[in-house]
Amino acid sequence: MTIMSFINRASRALHGYPASSKLLVLFTLSSGGLVAYADSQSETAAPAAELNQNEWKKKRVVVLGTGWAGTSFLKDLDVSSYDVQVVSPRNYFAFTPLLPSVTCGTVEARSIVEPVRNIIKKRNGEIQFFEAECVKIDAAKNKVFCKSHFENNVIGAEDFSLEYDYLVVAIGAQVNTFNTPGVMENCHFLKELEDAQKLRRSVIDCFEKASIPGLTEEERRTNLHFVVVGGGPTGVEFAAELHDFIQEDLVNVYPMVKDLVKITLIQSGDHILNMFDERISTFAEKKFQRDCIEVQTGCRVLNVSDKEITMKVKSKGEITSIPHGLVVWSTGISTRPVVKDFMEQIGQANRRVLATNEWLRVKECENVYALGDCATIDQRKIMEDIASIFKAADKDNSGTLTVQEFQDVVDDILVRYPQLELYLKNKHLRDVKDLMKDPEGKDIEEVDIEGFKLALAQVDSQAKSLPATAQVAAQQGAYLSRCFNRREHCKDNPEGPRRFVGSGRHAFVPFRYKHLGQFAPLGGEQAAAELPGDWVSIGRSTQWLWYSVYASKQVSWRTRVLLVSDWTRRFVFGRDSSRI
Repeated sequence: MTIMSFINRASRALHGYPASSKLLVLFTLSSGGLVAYADSQSETAAPAAELNQNEWKKKRVVVLGTGWAGTSFLKDLDVSSYDVQVVSPRNYFAFTPLLPSVTCGTVEARSIVEPVRNIIKKRNGEIQFFEAECVKIDAAKNKVFCKSHFENNVIGAEDFSLEYDYLVVAIGAQVNTFNTPGVMENCHFLKELEDAQKLRRSVIDCFEKASIPGLTEEERRTNLHFVVVGGGPTGVEFAAELHDFIQEDLVNVYPMVKDLVKITLIQSGDHILNMFDERISTFAEKKFQRDCIEVQTGCRVLNVSDKEITMKVKSKGEITSIPHGLVVWSTGISTRPVVKDFMEQIGQANRRVLATNEWLRVKECENVYALGDCATIDQRKIMEDIASIFKAADKDNSGTLTVQEFQDVVDDILVRYPQLELYLKNKHLRDVKDLMKDPEGKDIEEVDIEGFKLALAQVDSQAKSLPATAQVAAQQGAYLSRCFNRREHCKDNPEGPRRFVGSGRHAFVPFRYKHLGQFAPLGGEQAAAELPGDWVSIGRSTQWLWYSVYASKQVSWRTRVLLVSDWTRRFVFGRDSSRI
């Protein structure tokens, strides 16, 4: 037997044994060791190639934005199942509800931000992050085009594109100016962290300009007239923060102008904080009156120049102008240009906001999801499916529906159409069986299709759009990550309600927003809160509740400690009036 034939037989005999066994034989052979070693290498290389192939099979998820929705999605996503890439023009997450506090130095900017890379590095896998702005979404080619913006010259191309299997759009919205002339040029905004930092410097500038010798008293008053446009939570909280900053700190360092300061809040509606309970709105208006913050309701701004703001008083039809030193515009949000372009591609050009279904998937797109301020859920109306619901409930095909038949499908109806639950609550109906009653309140044993339509005719009036808040965006991000994590499982084991149009069940339960309450800090260590169960809390104790809730909602212990230390510093030393 030749040496080569012996080696070949030995190689075949060792096929299937672990590499360590082969290596043991290797060293017993003097001349065929290298050949046998090469054979063992080829056997052990197979699992590595298979691993690479599995990695390549991972679906790529591209996430646009690192705000509340995007960060919440990334925190809970099982990245071992996906190839995740994140694109955002900012490499940090900002706790935006505290932006008004940043404008007056109550909280420092770095105390409410967490670097994105600190968040994503905690995951059991790799998430790639690119600091750039998405400038176009190509829905047909499953590709996004991005552009980086750096102050210093960067070697190499600034433009790049990414392909995706799933796209999560969470880029938020921009300030809505309602095309009012002069707003973009002469107003400050409070949407991003940079806005708060710029506003803080501008407030100090107004006091410094008013302190320059040679100015008349009228010129000093103009420089120290702060106008806030918008009576929502952001505008009200900034006005309250600014009042506290002036009365607690600035009057001590600018005593010569302390009697010339004025704050005016302009609201187009009849009341400020009109999305809150009426008791909160009334309390806020009375408190602002005591604090000498002038509230002008029923006024629509027509023009903003660098020296004055022109508005129309709706009740009188008069047009008036008032001089200002600084204007803060906080009147709502609008869709970003990149989202508008995307909407035109998918047939939503006539809508104001990108529409998704109840599972947060963009309508007309199978693999694109949208969260947060950039999108709205287009809740399906129950009357659109009323015939299919009746048919599914009418098991005996009798053409009539009994109370028992209706109860058999009511759980699925409540999950699929949440407006029905709201309707029952608003009408003070204890059970859906109460819908199956005649005008005199007597039970109806059976109802036909027309009677069924009549019973549910007013249900869709309770379908409302969700508010553009951090709370909604965070819940949507957490919901979508759970859906992604259970995607494979739910293909064979659907968890959602039955399909009334079609057969089978939906893979997932639709998104359901759970309102946990909302706060409105009003200054002077007082706040108002709307809590679940129609509870309203107002006063100093509510302010301490606000402190505890906002501290607990921070994304890391680092920002939590920094935030509490900032609050403590403010209580002990006051706010810093340096212009830096």
